[in-house]
Amino acid sequence: MNVLDRLDTILRCRGGARLEGSIDTHGAKNAALPIMAATILTNEKVTLHRVPRITDVSVMWSLLEALGARLTLDGPNTITIDASNVNTHRAPYALVRKLAASFDLCGPLLGRFGRAEVPLPGGCILGTRATDMHEAAFRALGASVAVSHGFLVASADGATLRGSEIRFRTPSVGATKNAMLAAVKAKGTTTIVNAAMEPEVVDLANFLVAMGAKIVGQGSDTIAVTGVKKLHGVEYEIIPDRIQTGTLLIAGAITRGDVTVTRCRPTDLALLTLKLQECGVNVTTGDDWIRIQADAVKSGTDIVTAPHPGFPTDLQPQMLTFLCTTPGTSVVEESIFNARFSYVNELSRMGADVRVAMDNNTALVKGGSSLSGAPVEAPDIRAGAALVIAGLAASGETEIIGLEYIDRGYERLEESLSALGAQVQRSSGVIPETEPVGTFETSEYPAFS
Repeated sequence: MNVLDRLDTILRCRGGARLEGSIDTHGAKNAALPIMAATILTNEKVTLHRVPRITDVSVMWSLLEALGARLTLDGPNTITIDASNVNTHRAPYALVRKLAASFDLCGPLLGRFGRAEVPLPGGCILGTRATDMHEAAFRALGASVAVSHGFLVASADGATLRGSEIRFRTPSVGATKNAMLAAVKAKGTTTIVNAAMEPEVVDLANFLVAMGAKIVGQGSDTIAVTGVKKLHGVEYEIIPDRIQTGTLLIAGAITRGDVTVTRCRPTDLALLTLKLQECGVNVTTGDDWIRIQADAVKSGTDIVTAPHPGFPTDLQPQMLTFLCTTPGTSVVEESIFNARFSYVNELSRMGADVRVAMDNNTALVKGGSSLSGAPVEAPDIRAGAALVIAGLAASGETEIIGLEYIDRGYERLEESLSALGAQVQRSSGVIPETEPVGTFETSEYPAFS
Protein backbone atom coordinates (compact mmCIF):
# COMPACT_ATOMS: atom_id res chain seq x y z
CA MET A 1 0.00 0.00 0.00
CA ASN A 2 1.35 3.43 -0.95
CA VAL A 3 2.27 6.07 1.63
CA LEU A 4 -0.13 8.59 0.17
CA ASP A 5 -3.12 6.28 0.16
CA ARG A 6 -5.82 7.78 2.34
CA LEU A 7 -5.96 5.32 5.21
CA ASP A 8 -8.68 5.36 7.90
CA THR A 9 -10.41 8.32 6.31
CA ILE A 10 -12.71 9.23 9.22
CA LEU A 11 -11.57 10.50 12.59
CA ARG A 12 -14.19 10.00 15.30
CA CYS A 13 -13.86 12.30 18.28
CA ARG A 14 -16.09 12.12 21.36
CA GLY A 15 -15.96 15.32 23.36
CA GLY A 16 -16.09 15.92 27.08
CA ALA A 17 -12.78 14.46 28.22
CA ARG A 18 -10.44 16.83 30.08
CA LEU A 19 -6.92 16.49 28.67
CA GLU A 20 -4.22 15.85 31.24
CA GLY A 21 -0.61 14.73 31.16
CA SER A 22 2.67 15.27 29.35
CA ILE A 23 3.58 14.78 25.69
CA ASP A 24 6.69 15.33 23.54
CA THR A 25 6.62 17.47 20.41
CA HIS A 26 8.04 16.22 17.10
CA GLY A 27 10.49 17.90 14.74
CA ALA A 28 9.35 20.96 12.82
CA LYS A 29 7.70 20.23 9.49
CA ASN A 30 8.48 23.72 8.17
CA ALA A 31 12.16 23.32 8.99
CA ALA A 32 12.56 19.70 7.88
CA LEU A 33 11.23 20.26 4.35
CA PRO A 34 13.60 23.07 3.26
CA ILE A 35 16.50 21.36 5.02
CA MET A 36 15.81 18.19 3.03
CA ALA A 37 15.74 20.31 -0.15
CA ALA A 38 19.02 21.96 0.85
CA THR A 39 20.87 18.62 0.80
CA ILE A 40 20.98 19.00 -3.01
CA LEU A 41 23.75 21.56 -2.46
CA THR A 42 26.30 18.96 -1.33
CA ASN A 43 27.65 15.76 -2.87
CA GLU A 44 28.26 14.31 0.57
CA LYS A 45 25.85 12.39 2.78
CA VAL A 46 23.62 14.25 5.23
CA THR A 47 21.93 12.60 8.21
CA LEU A 48 18.90 14.33 9.70
CA HIS A 49 17.44 13.52 13.10
CA ARG A 50 13.99 14.31 14.47
CA VAL A 51 12.37 14.33 11.05
CA PRO A 52 8.58 14.25 11.58
CA ARG A 53 6.70 11.19 10.31
CA ILE A 54 4.25 13.05 8.09
CA THR A 55 3.17 12.74 4.48
CA ASP A 56 4.70 16.08 3.45
CA VAL A 57 8.08 14.59 4.34
CA SER A 58 7.21 11.52 2.28
CA VAL A 59 6.45 13.74 -0.73
CA MET A 60 9.75 15.60 -0.33
CA TRP A 61 11.48 12.20 -0.05
CA SER A 62 9.90 11.18 -3.36
CA LEU A 63 10.84 14.49 -4.99
CA LEU A 64 14.48 14.07 -4.03
CA GLU A 65 14.45 10.48 -5.31
CA ALA A 66 12.91 11.67 -8.59
CA LEU A 67 15.83 14.09 -8.94
CA GLY A 68 18.33 11.26 -8.42
CA ALA A 69 19.07 11.37 -4.68
CA ARG A 70 19.31 8.23 -2.56
CA LEU A 71 17.54 8.25 0.80
CA THR A 72 17.54 5.71 3.62
CA LEU A 73 15.56 5.46 6.83
CA ASP A 74 18.03 4.93 9.69
CA GLY A 75 15.65 5.10 12.65
CA PRO A 76 12.09 6.09 13.53
CA ASN A 77 12.82 9.77 12.83
CA THR A 78 16.27 9.68 11.19
CA ILE A 79 16.99 9.77 7.47
CA THR A 80 20.22 9.90 5.45
CA ILE A 81 20.27 11.69 2.11
CA ASP A 82 22.94 11.22 -0.57
CA ALA A 83 22.38 13.78 -3.33
CA SER A 84 25.62 13.09 -5.18
CA ASN A 85 23.74 11.55 -8.11
CA VAL A 86 21.15 14.31 -8.54
CA ASN A 87 21.29 14.87 -12.28
CA THR A 88 18.37 17.07 -13.26
CA HIS A 89 17.27 20.62 -12.58
CA ARG A 90 13.58 19.96 -13.37
CA ALA A 91 11.16 18.91 -10.62
CA PRO A 92 8.18 16.70 -11.57
CA TYR A 93 4.76 18.37 -11.51
CA ALA A 94 2.93 15.26 -10.23
CA LEU A 95 4.78 15.56 -6.92
CA VAL A 96 5.24 19.32 -6.66
CA ARG A 97 1.48 19.94 -6.92
CA LYS A 98 1.03 18.09 -3.63
CA LEU A 99 3.41 20.24 -1.60
CA ALA A 100 3.86 24.02 -1.37
CA ALA A 101 7.27 23.51 0.25
CA SER A 102 8.50 21.79 -2.93
CA PHE A 103 9.12 25.31 -4.22
CA ASP A 104 12.06 25.29 -1.77
CA LEU A 105 13.84 23.23 -4.45
CA CYS A 106 14.28 26.30 -6.65
CA GLY A 107 17.15 27.78 -4.66
CA PRO A 108 19.20 24.58 -4.27
CA LEU A 109 18.76 23.56 -7.91
CA LEU A 110 19.76 27.02 -9.09
CA GLY A 111 22.72 27.03 -6.70
CA ARG A 112 23.93 23.60 -7.84
CA PHE A 113 23.22 23.60 -11.57
CA GLY A 114 22.82 27.27 -12.42
CA ARG A 115 19.30 26.42 -13.58
CA ALA A 116 16.04 25.42 -11.92
CA GLU A 117 12.69 24.44 -13.42
CA VAL A 118 10.05 23.98 -10.71
CA PRO A 119 6.25 23.99 -11.09
CA LEU A 120 4.39 26.77 -9.30
CA PRO A 121 3.47 25.89 -5.70
CA GLY A 122 0.77 23.41 -4.70
CA GLY A 123 -0.35 22.29 -1.24
CA CYS A 124 -3.19 23.71 0.84
CA ILE A 125 -5.51 26.34 -0.64
CA LEU A 126 -5.01 29.22 1.79
CA GLY A 127 -5.06 32.07 -0.68
CA THR A 128 -2.66 33.66 -3.13
CA ARG A 129 0.87 32.25 -3.11
CA ALA A 130 2.78 34.85 -5.12
CA THR A 131 6.24 33.97 -6.40
CA ASP A 132 7.30 37.49 -7.40
CA MET A 133 9.65 37.95 -4.41
CA HIS A 134 11.35 34.62 -5.19
CA GLU A 135 11.78 35.76 -8.78
CA ALA A 136 13.18 39.15 -7.72
CA ALA A 137 15.70 37.43 -5.42
CA PHE A 138 16.95 35.17 -8.21
CA ARG A 139 17.23 38.13 -10.62
CA ALA A 140 19.21 40.07 -8.02
CA LEU A 141 21.70 37.17 -8.00
CA GLY A 142 22.11 37.43 -11.78
CA ALA A 143 19.67 34.77 -13.00
CA SER A 144 17.12 35.25 -15.75
CA VAL A 145 13.63 34.24 -14.61
CA ALA A 146 10.48 33.40 -16.52
CA VAL A 147 7.22 31.53 -15.94
CA SER A 148 6.53 29.08 -18.74
CA HIS A 149 3.75 26.49 -18.96
CA GLY A 150 3.21 26.51 -15.19
CA PHE A 151 6.93 26.24 -14.35
CA LEU A 152 9.19 28.87 -12.86
CA VAL A 153 12.41 28.73 -14.89
CA ALA A 154 15.48 30.42 -13.42
CA SER A 155 18.83 30.27 -15.19
CA ALA A 156 22.25 31.81 -14.72
CA ASP A 157 22.89 31.24 -18.43
CA GLY A 158 26.31 29.69 -17.88
CA ALA A 159 27.51 32.48 -15.59
CA THR A 160 28.13 32.20 -11.85
CA LEU A 161 25.50 33.62 -9.53
CA ARG A 162 26.79 36.79 -7.89
CA GLY A 163 26.04 38.20 -4.48
CA SER A 164 23.86 41.28 -4.29
CA GLU A 165 21.41 43.12 -2.07
CA ILE A 166 17.95 41.58 -1.99
CA ARG A 167 15.33 43.83 -0.41
CA PHE A 168 11.91 42.30 0.21
CA ARG A 169 8.85 44.58 0.38
CA THR A 170 7.53 42.42 3.22
CA PRO A 171 9.04 39.50 5.13
CA SER A 172 8.49 36.28 3.17
CA VAL A 173 9.44 32.93 4.65
CA GLY A 174 9.56 31.16 1.29
CA ALA A 175 11.46 33.89 -0.53
CA THR A 176 13.97 34.28 2.33
CA LYS A 177 14.66 30.54 2.26
CA ASN A 178 15.11 30.43 -1.51
CA ALA A 179 17.35 33.51 -1.47
CA MET A 180 19.64 31.91 1.13
CA LEU A 181 19.68 28.58 -0.69
CA ALA A 182 20.63 30.16 -4.00
CA ALA A 183 23.18 32.54 -2.45
CA VAL A 184 25.27 30.09 -0.41
CA LYS A 185 27.39 29.20 -3.46
CA ALA A 186 27.17 32.54 -5.25
CA LYS A 187 30.30 34.61 -5.72
CA GLY A 188 30.56 37.39 -3.17
CA THR A 189 28.19 38.45 -0.41
CA THR A 190 24.39 38.62 -0.55
CA THR A 191 22.51 40.82 1.88
CA ILE A 192 18.84 39.97 2.44
CA VAL A 193 16.97 42.97 3.83
CA ASN A 194 13.53 42.63 5.48
CA ALA A 195 14.20 38.92 5.81
CA ALA A 196 11.77 36.55 7.54
CA MET A 197 12.71 35.83 11.15
CA GLU A 198 10.75 32.62 11.73
CA PRO A 199 12.53 29.92 13.77
CA GLU A 200 12.34 27.56 10.79
CA VAL A 201 14.25 30.07 8.64
CA VAL A 202 16.87 30.30 11.38
CA ASP A 203 17.10 26.50 11.53
CA LEU A 204 17.66 26.31 7.77
CA ALA A 205 20.43 28.91 8.05
CA ASN A 206 22.02 27.05 10.96
CA PHE A 207 21.89 23.81 8.96
CA LEU A 208 23.63 25.48 6.01
CA VAL A 209 26.28 26.87 8.37
CA ALA A 210 26.81 23.36 9.74
CA MET A 211 27.49 22.28 6.13
CA GLY A 212 30.11 25.01 5.74
CA ALA A 213 28.07 28.00 4.54
CA LYS A 214 28.90 31.50 5.76
CA ILE A 215 25.71 33.09 7.03
CA VAL A 216 25.24 35.72 9.74
CA GLY A 217 22.20 37.64 10.97
CA GLN A 218 19.66 34.81 10.89
CA GLY A 219 16.88 35.60 13.33
CA SER A 220 17.12 39.31 12.53
CA ASP A 221 15.62 41.24 9.62
CA THR A 222 18.96 41.38 7.78
CA ILE A 223 20.86 38.25 6.75
CA ALA A 224 24.29 38.26 5.11
CA VAL A 225 25.38 35.25 3.03
CA THR A 226 28.96 35.00 1.75
CA GLY A 227 29.25 32.41 -0.95
CA VAL A 228 31.47 29.34 -0.63
CA LYS A 229 32.67 26.92 -3.28
CA LYS A 230 31.68 23.72 -1.52
CA LEU A 231 29.34 22.46 1.20
CA HIS A 232 30.04 19.23 3.06
CA GLY A 233 27.95 16.52 4.67
CA VAL A 234 26.69 16.86 8.23
CA GLU A 235 24.63 15.21 10.95
CA TYR A 236 21.89 17.56 12.16
CA GLU A 237 18.80 17.59 14.41
CA ILE A 238 15.65 19.46 13.34
CA ILE A 239 14.21 21.98 15.83
CA PRO A 240 10.93 21.22 17.69
CA ASP A 241 7.67 21.98 15.87
CA ARG A 242 6.19 25.10 17.45
CA ILE A 243 2.90 24.68 15.59
CA GLN A 244 2.37 21.14 16.88
CA THR A 245 3.33 22.38 20.35
CA GLY A 246 0.80 25.20 20.12
CA THR A 247 -1.90 22.87 18.80
CA LEU A 248 -1.49 20.53 21.78
CA LEU A 249 -1.53 23.43 24.24
CA ILE A 250 -4.72 24.83 22.71
CA ALA A 251 -6.27 21.34 22.79
CA GLY A 252 -5.55 21.28 26.51
CA ALA A 253 -7.01 24.75 26.96
CA ILE A 254 -10.26 24.06 25.10
CA THR A 255 -10.94 21.06 27.35
CA ARG A 256 -10.03 23.16 30.42
CA GLY A 257 -7.24 20.65 31.00
CA ASP A 258 -3.75 20.47 32.47
CA VAL A 259 -1.25 19.68 29.70
CA THR A 260 2.55 19.85 29.55
CA VAL A 261 4.35 19.78 26.18
CA THR A 262 7.99 18.74 26.46
CA ARG A 263 11.04 18.86 24.16
CA CYS A 264 9.83 22.21 22.81
CA ARG A 265 11.13 25.79 22.74
CA PRO A 266 8.95 28.13 24.84
CA THR A 267 10.50 31.28 23.38
CA ASP A 268 9.13 30.34 19.94
CA LEU A 269 5.57 30.53 21.33
CA ALA A 270 5.80 33.60 23.55
CA LEU A 271 2.85 35.38 21.92
CA LEU A 272 0.59 32.32 22.01
CA THR A 273 1.22 31.77 25.71
CA LEU A 274 0.61 35.50 26.35
CA LYS A 275 -2.75 35.31 24.57
CA LEU A 276 -3.72 32.19 26.50
CA GLN A 277 -2.85 34.00 29.72
CA GLU A 278 -5.08 36.92 28.68
CA CYS A 279 -7.93 34.39 28.54
CA GLY A 280 -7.21 33.21 32.08
CA VAL A 281 -5.10 30.17 31.27
CA ASN A 282 -2.27 29.61 33.73
CA VAL A 283 1.01 29.12 31.84
CA THR A 284 4.34 28.01 33.29
CA THR A 285 7.49 27.27 31.32
CA GLY A 286 10.93 25.73 31.71
CA ASP A 287 13.93 25.48 29.42
CA ASP A 288 12.22 22.97 27.12
CA TRP A 289 8.62 22.62 28.34
CA ILE A 290 5.35 24.53 28.59
CA ARG A 291 2.50 23.68 30.95
CA ILE A 292 -1.04 25.09 30.68
CA GLN A 293 -3.75 24.82 33.34
CA ALA A 294 -7.05 26.03 31.96
CA ASP A 295 -9.60 25.50 34.72
CA ALA A 296 -10.09 29.27 35.21
CA VAL A 297 -10.71 30.58 31.68
CA LYS A 298 -12.43 33.95 32.07
CA SER A 299 -12.54 35.72 28.70
CA GLY A 300 -11.56 35.76 25.08
CA THR A 301 -8.90 37.93 23.47
CA ASP A 302 -8.12 39.58 20.13
CA ILE A 303 -5.63 38.09 17.67
CA VAL A 304 -3.82 39.57 14.67
CA THR A 305 -1.60 37.18 12.72
CA ALA A 306 1.77 38.54 11.62
CA PRO A 307 5.24 37.36 10.61
CA HIS A 308 7.41 36.15 13.48
CA PRO A 309 7.60 37.25 16.26
CA GLY A 310 3.91 38.02 15.70
CA PHE A 311 1.07 35.55 16.20
CA PRO A 312 1.57 32.59 13.81
CA THR A 313 -0.97 32.25 11.02
CA ASP A 314 -0.61 28.47 11.38
CA LEU A 315 -2.12 28.67 14.88
CA GLN A 316 -4.96 31.01 13.95
CA PRO A 317 -7.62 28.33 13.24
CA GLN A 318 -6.82 26.46 16.47
CA MET A 319 -6.90 29.64 18.56
CA LEU A 320 -10.14 30.87 16.98
CA THR A 321 -11.72 27.52 17.81
CA PHE A 322 -10.67 27.88 21.45
CA LEU A 323 -12.12 31.42 21.51
CA CYS A 324 -15.48 29.99 20.47
CA THR A 325 -15.67 28.46 23.95
CA THR A 326 -14.46 31.46 26.00
CA PRO A 327 -16.78 34.11 27.52
CA GLY A 328 -17.29 37.35 25.61
CA THR A 329 -16.47 38.47 22.07
CA SER A 330 -13.10 38.15 20.32
CA VAL A 331 -11.79 39.51 17.04
CA VAL A 332 -9.37 37.49 14.90
CA GLU A 333 -7.62 39.25 12.03
CA GLU A 334 -5.71 37.29 9.39
CA SER A 335 -2.96 39.31 7.70
CA ILE A 336 -0.96 36.56 5.95
CA PHE A 337 -3.33 34.48 3.80
CA ASN A 338 -6.49 35.77 2.14
CA ALA A 339 -8.49 32.53 2.29
CA ARG A 340 -7.62 31.18 5.72
CA PHE A 341 -11.16 31.35 7.15
CA SER A 342 -12.55 28.65 4.85
CA TYR A 343 -12.99 26.34 7.85
CA VAL A 344 -15.46 28.66 9.63
CA ASN A 345 -18.43 27.11 7.83
CA GLU A 346 -17.43 23.73 9.27
CA LEU A 347 -17.19 25.19 12.79
CA SER A 348 -20.64 26.71 12.30
CA ARG A 349 -22.00 23.21 11.69
CA MET A 350 -20.87 22.44 15.22
CA GLY A 351 -22.66 25.45 16.70
CA ALA A 352 -19.89 28.05 16.68
CA ASP A 353 -20.98 31.69 16.31
CA VAL A 354 -18.37 33.21 14.01
CA ARG A 355 -18.97 35.95 11.44
CA VAL A 356 -16.34 36.60 8.77
CA ALA A 357 -16.20 40.16 7.37
CA MET A 358 -16.74 40.74 3.68
CA ASP A 359 -13.04 41.42 3.20
CA ASN A 360 -12.46 37.81 4.37
CA ASN A 361 -9.62 38.97 6.64
CA THR A 362 -11.42 39.49 9.95
CA ALA A 363 -13.65 37.21 12.03
CA LEU A 364 -15.91 38.19 14.93
CA VAL A 365 -16.14 35.36 17.45
CA LYS A 366 -19.01 35.33 19.92
CA GLY A 367 -17.70 33.08 22.64
CA GLY A 368 -19.44 30.83 25.09
CA SER A 369 -20.85 28.62 22.35
CA SER A 370 -21.91 25.11 23.27
CA LEU A 371 -20.34 23.10 20.50
CA SER A 372 -22.02 19.87 19.41
CA GLY A 373 -20.67 16.97 17.40
CA ALA A 374 -21.27 17.00 13.65
CA PRO A 375 -19.76 15.59 10.44
CA VAL A 376 -17.12 18.07 9.18
CA GLU A 377 -14.36 18.17 6.58
CA ALA A 378 -10.81 19.46 6.99
CA PRO A 379 -9.99 21.99 4.21
CA ASP A 380 -6.28 22.29 5.07
CA ILE A 381 -3.68 21.14 7.61
CA ARG A 382 -4.23 23.65 10.41
CA ALA A 383 -7.97 23.96 9.94
CA GLY A 384 -8.15 20.17 10.17
CA ALA A 385 -6.38 20.30 13.52
CA ALA A 386 -8.78 23.04 14.62
CA LEU A 387 -11.77 20.83 13.83
CA VAL A 388 -10.26 18.02 15.89
CA ILE A 389 -9.82 20.50 18.74
CA ALA A 390 -13.46 21.55 18.36
CA GLY A 391 -14.49 17.91 18.59
CA LEU A 392 -12.67 17.59 21.92
CA ALA A 393 -14.90 20.30 23.40
CA ALA A 394 -18.16 19.34 21.66
CA SER A 395 -20.96 17.29 23.11
CA GLY A 396 -21.50 13.97 21.37
CA GLU A 397 -19.41 12.64 18.50
CA THR A 398 -17.68 14.57 15.73
CA GLU A 399 -16.73 12.83 12.49
CA ILE A 400 -13.88 14.47 10.58
CA ILE A 401 -12.93 13.64 7.00
CA GLY A 402 -10.05 15.07 4.97
CA LEU A 403 -7.45 13.44 7.20
CA GLU A 404 -4.95 13.49 4.36
CA TYR A 405 -4.51 17.17 5.19
CA ILE A 406 -3.96 16.60 8.92
CA ASP A 407 -1.46 13.82 8.19
CA ARG A 408 0.59 16.25 6.11
CA GLY A 409 1.54 18.27 9.18
CA TYR A 410 0.98 16.18 12.30
CA GLU A 411 2.66 12.94 13.32
CA ARG A 412 -0.16 10.68 14.54
CA LEU A 413 -2.16 13.56 16.04
CA GLU A 414 -4.87 11.27 17.33
CA GLU A 415 -2.32 9.18 19.22
CA SER A 416 -0.86 12.27 20.89
CA LEU A 417 -4.31 13.41 21.96
CA SER A 418 -5.31 9.94 23.12
CA ALA A 419 -2.20 9.81 25.30
CA LEU A 420 -3.57 12.90 27.06
CA GLY A 421 -6.98 11.32 27.62
CA ALA A 422 -8.91 12.31 24.49
CA GLN A 423 -11.42 9.91 22.97
CA VAL A 424 -10.21 10.03 19.37
CA GLN A 425 -10.03 7.13 16.95
CA ARG A 426 -9.64 6.50 13.23
CA SER A 427 -12.20 4.40 11.46
CA SER A 428 -11.36 1.80 8.82
CA GLY A 429 -11.40 2.41 5.11
CA VAL A 430 -8.98 2.92 2.22
CA ILE A 431 -9.32 5.29 -0.73
CA PRO A 432 -6.23 5.03 -2.98
CA GLU A 433 -4.75 8.09 -4.66
CA THR A 434 -4.88 8.11 -8.45
CA GLU A 435 -1.18 8.99 -8.71
CA PRO A 436 0.76 6.78 -6.29
CA VAL A 437 4.02 8.28 -5.10
CA GLY A 438 6.26 7.90 -2.09
CA THR A 439 8.78 5.59 -0.58
CA PHE A 440 7.55 4.57 2.85
CA GLU A 441 4.94 1.85 3.07
CA THR A 442 2.86 0.82 6.06
CA SER A 443 -0.44 -0.88 6.75
CA GLU A 444 -1.06 1.38 9.75
CA TYR A 445 -0.22 4.96 8.92
CA PRO A 446 0.60 6.97 5.79
CA ALA A 447 4.10 8.03 6.71
CA PHE A 448 7.31 6.35 7.85
CA SER A 449 7.24 2.60 8.27
